[in-house]
Amino acid sequence: MRTRPKIYIDGKEGTTGLQIYQRLGGRSDLELLLIDEEKRKDREERRKLLNAADLVFLCLPDAAAVEAVELVENPNTRIIDASTAHRTAAGWTYGFPELRKGQREAIAASSRVANPGCHATGVISIAAPLVELGLLPRTAELSAFSLTGYSGGGKKMIAQYEGADRDPLLDSPGAYALGQAHKHLPEIQAVCGLERPPVFCPIVADYYKGMATTLPLHMDQLRGVSALEQVWEALRDHYAGEKLVEVLPLNGAGDKLYGGAMAGKSGLQLAVAGSDQRFTITALFDNLGKGASGAAVQNMNLMLGFEETAGLEG
Repeated sequence: MRTRPKIYIDGKEGTTGLQIYQRLGGRSDLELLLIDEEKRKDREERRKLLNAADLVFLCLPDAAAVEAVELVENPNTRIIDASTAHRTAAGWTYGFPELRKGQREAIAASSRVANPGCHATGVISIAAPLVELGLLPRTAELSAFSLTGYSGGGKKMIAQYEGADRDPLLDSPGAYALGQAHKHLPEIQAVCGLERPPVFCPIVADYYKGMATTLPLHMDQLRGVSALEQVWEALRDHYAGEKLVEVLPLNGAGDKLYGGAMAGKSGLQLAVAGSDQRFTITALFDNLGKGASGAAVQNMNLMLGFEETAGLEG
């Protein structure tokens, strides 16, 4: 009988940690290690659990995630970090299995996996294949628009939107990170292999979860293609056979997309729409699913030899 791997979620009380816990709580093929509530910030108690686990999820702020990695002394403890801290760090594998050929195997073999950012997942799912296929130059001057539900901001933002003293301005969408220093930009640039990051416009709106990340493009920004169907075919072929990424039929989403279309789902859909001159490619997914906890569970499954989509129904 196979020994059940021991799993510890450091930061289970946060939005991503709680979602991972909910996805794993009903599984009989692993054992969850739980910290006493009164000791959840106790460094030595955390050290004990971090080193007792076969695999650890870090659902912490960046500095705390770096500290947690330093507490791991057991060479057999494997880590999935959901923070921004290690997404471009040497020695860490980027946790997007569908990225390119060999990425899934690299994750499965790795002891240190950096879970992608939610907005980054959307941009990378579109741009990285086009760059790798040679259709989009590494010198491309890109812009990206990304609409998200407010759960992406964590407990503090959720409280702002759902509190009794809610600011009336929250009734309307809000653009943020206007200084072009959003924390997901370094990983977008690095993982896509771009010479510079896109001009990025994230928007938070008054709905709980779901994300629509869009790259608008002119055909003359691409090389080797002249028709939108060719771009669509390239993405379709890249993701052929994937269980959690689907390329919708060309212009199949119609003239309107909704940010919450994939809320509650574990996968990601790509919608290609427009003309042979100008077009958009939009990634639709759940910012708490493929954009966070769902992606983390997918990576865990690969690292521990489980079926890749176990616990990711829906």
